[in-house]
Amino acid sequence: MAGTKTASLTISELREFASFTESEQLFIERSLDIGLNRGDAFKRWQRESGDGRAIRGQYLAYRELKTLRDCVPSENAIDGVESFVAPLMRIAAQDLAMERIDSFSAFRFLYERLLGARARPFLPAIFCGAAALPQIRPARRKMLLQSLSEAAATAPGWSEREPCFYPEWVEAEAA
Repeated sequence: MAGTKTASLTISELREFASFTESEQLFIERSLDIGLNRGDAFKRWQRESGDGRAIRGQYLAYRELKTLRDCVPSENAIDGVESFVAPLMRIAAQDLAMERIDSFSAFRFLYERLLGARARPFLPAIFCGAAALPQIRPARRKMLLQSLSEAAATAPGWSEREPCFYPEWVEAEAA
């Protein structure tokens, strides 16, 4: 029975990932490569001249993720919130400023994989805070903030189940 439930959840995550734009999918795959140390992102993802600078920026920002994974505060306590929220909001703002994530759903999908299920309750606040910063263009800020549903913003609880599906770029073999 547990295998069927896991398979069903994995299929649900696959469908959600498939609903994202191609740009969001590629950004999520690249970000997971960088954030989870899944190989050399420069070799895999650098295609244009500006890509190297963006990848380097993500590597530098994502260095803090390991520490953040270990210090996710309890959702019932205020202690430790600032040491988690402040650096995570900076990282999220950098990601959103790249204009490759267009919705809260894609943001949540990425960050729950980067940080784990315990971070889920904090993601709407992180997203809102980062998206509302003046570093995000006004029209983009509006689009991002409108993508956060009332249900997600006011959820009374979040699943503690860890994600099952971690998308990866698959190179096409030469014929």
